[in-house]
Amino acid sequence: MDIKRVKDYISWLYYQYLLITCSYVLEPWERSMFHTITVTVFAMVVYTAYVFVPIHVRLAFEFFSQIFGGQLESTA
Repeated sequence: MDIKRVKDYISWLYYQYLLITCSYVLEPWERSMFHTITVTVFAMVVYTAYVFVPIHVRLAFEFFSQIFGGQLESTA
């Protein structure tokens, strides 16, 4: 791919982000605060999903396997 096309595509995506969040009307310092908070919240959601979703999936699997008569690996 051409570097210029990739740069244009990324700038187009950023412009779409500004339009969707309506942050293009903010002043530069407000926009930087908004982006900082948005990135922080997104990072916390990704981290929480990475840490806790596998645990809950495993617990749900154990719960439903007990309900439907399956044996746990530790008791087999």
